[in-house]
Amino acid sequence: MREMRGIPALLGAVLLALPAMAGNGGEITGEITPGRAAELERLVRQDCGSCHGMTLKGGLGPDIRASALAGRDRAGLAGIILDGVPGTPMPPWRPLLSEEEARWIAQYLLDGGKRP
Repeated sequence: MREMRGIPALLGAVLLALPAMAGNGGEITGEITPGRAAELERLVRQDCGSCHGMTLKGGLGPDIRASALAGRDRAGLAGIILDGVPGTPMPPWRPLLSEEEARWIAQYLLDGGKRP
């Protein structure tokens, strides 16, 4: 069996980890608890960082630091997080994140890595 590499492997690993990441038996609710916020921060740094650069300055994907996102709205960013960008390597995260979690991540990025 061939070893999976790249984005498919990353998505597979995240899918396998999702119940543990949710911390509540696999069900994700609309409320972002402090524990879930810490998990979402790790997701941004590790999973988003795998394409956007470990310092989020850009790599395969563009710079997603607050300075580069200035003028963008939270809802638009959350939509990109949830639905990806067709024709690019940006995958949809909707199967893994709730809309509230995507809005939390968008605000986290807009605030320069400070928890909303």
